[in-house]
Amino acid sequence: MSDLKKYQGVIPAFYACYDEAGNISPEQVRALTRYLIGKGVNGLYVGGSSGECIYQSVAERKVVLENVMAEAKGKVVVIAHVACNNTADSMELAAHAESLGVDAIAAIPPIYFHLPEYGIAGYWNDISSAAPNTDFIIYNIPQLAGVALTPSLLAEMQKNPRVIGVKNSSMPVQDIQMWKDAGVIVFNGPDEQYVSGLAMGACAGIGGTYAVMPELFLKVYEHFQKGEME
Repeated sequence: MSDLKKYQGVIPAFYACYDEAGNISPEQVRALTRYLIGKGVNGLYVGGSSGECIYQSVAERKVVLENVMAEAKGKVVVIAHVACNNTADSMELAAHAESLGVDAIAAIPPIYFHLPEYGIAGYWNDISSAAPNTDFIIYNIPQLAGVALTPSLLAEMQKNPRVIGVKNSSMPVQDIQMWKDAGVIVFNGPDEQYVSGLAMGACAGIGGTYAVMPELFLKVYEHFQKGEME
């Protein structure tokens, strides 16, 4: 059983880092990793929306994660988003992430075609099977993926013991309470709802602007933990 207590606080969504020619810059990836760790963040979410994952090749995404892990492994929690719009590439990235020692992998549902729930569950479970020793987090972002997580789909996914939580980027903040009541941990997605998300039971937040102003979000989390809501 995974130690779920390690998933807490402020987890910036890692930015895409390119050189002037438009190639992935390993040096800038490592520099940003060191910078965020130095600010005291609790973890890093690599390869998500802020990382421009949907526009990158499998090889590019591997380079990013390899260089993040070279700096971050053992220092902060690392969650790797591994979903591609086909199962084989997603499984390849999942296996790669596990080989590097990430704490968890995450995945959006397949996009473009609105697949039935059994198809989405099959896709997620195939990805998870490629990283059988790694926690799995469902990424619910219906406004971009075009498909929303439902209680019935979550219940089906909970048959997989590696499924521990939901990164919830849907706008209704009460969705966080719904997923938490279903028995998983929840990461708040919308940055502007961080305080509300924590109040609804989120264990942590994953967001893009966290990397711009980590100090402010870390202070918010500190005040929340002390009950200093005002």
